[in-house]
Amino acid sequence: MQMESLLHFANFSTLCVCMVLKFPQIFVLMRAKAAGGVSFNSLLLELVGYIVFVTYQMYYDYPPPTYLEYPILIAQDVVLLILVLRYSGKLRYSLIYAIVFIGGWRILTVEKWIIDLAMSLCTFISAGSKFAQLQCLWKSKDAGQVSALSWGMATYTCMARIYTTTVTTGDTQVLVRFIAMTLLNLWVLLTVIYYQRRSSASAKKDD
Repeated sequence: MQMESLLHFANFSTLCVCMVLKFPQIFVLMRAKAAGGVSFNSLLLELVGYIVFVTYQMYYDYPPPTYLEYPILIAQDVVLLILVLRYSGKLRYSLIYAIVFIGGWRILTVEKWIIDLAMSLCTFISAGSKFAQLQCLWKSKDAGQVSALSWGMATYTCMARIYTTTVTTGDTQVLVRFIAMTLLNLWVLLTVIYYQRRSSASAKKDD
């Protein structure tokens, strides 16, 4: 009974957090009207990873509570991509990206081997999105408009999914993905906090 309650809490809390996970980042961009520090390539790769992951889960009829947050995350990532394109003056390319993503989504389930191959690459794709964001931070040496709160919530949801995957499907590919994403999200979070504190200390010194 206790394990079942913990599982329900993990699923419910993950869903609740994911419903607003990208909101802090969205609000920061809208307030600043700039996308400094936010990696467009990172968002693209993250969206690809989300699409592959949720398609894989649905294809194999996994319990909906284990992936219900992903359609919400996909919608939020789309909003973020549009904002980044807008503030970087590239909004005209949004239709092209939409066509490519929708077409790719349809191809995933044409054959079983395609979705299996895509899922085997999903961890590397998602990891690539985190490294793209880290590279952006290292290059600029400034957290810019990156939201530490969003990355903190992302770290929690991946940790929760390690537990829910372990006690439900036990899928090794999925479990490895969540472990890797937890560590990488934490890395990005700590990097963002580091640069934010350094910028804050520099600003106080100038005053």
